[in-house]
Amino acid sequence: MEYFFITEFAIPLSQIFLLLGLSTIVLLFGKIKLALLINYLFTLYWGYFLNSELLLSVGSQSEIFSFVYFGFGIAIVLLGVIGFITQQG
Repeated sequence: MEYFFITEFAIPLSQIFLLLGLSTIVLLFGKIKLALLINYLFTLYWGYFLNSELLLSVGSQSEIFSFVYFGFGIAIVLLGVIGFITQQG
C-alpha cells in the first residue's frame, strides 16, 4: 500500500489541455462513446508510456504486470474501435 502513497506521476499541462479540448469538441458534437474512448486512450498513454520508466524500474514482477495491463488496455481499445465500425445507425 505504501507504493501508492510514494508514487508520483508527471503529466504535462499541454496534454491535459489537449485532452480537455478534444473531449469538449467531441461532446459538443454528441459523440459520448468517442469521448470516453479518447479519455481512455489518454489514460492508457499517461499510465504506461509517459511513466513507463517508473513502472518498469520496480522489478520483474512489476514488468509482467505492466505488460499485462498494457495488453488488456489495447484489447479494450480494439474492441471499442470494432464497436464503432459495426455500430448500426
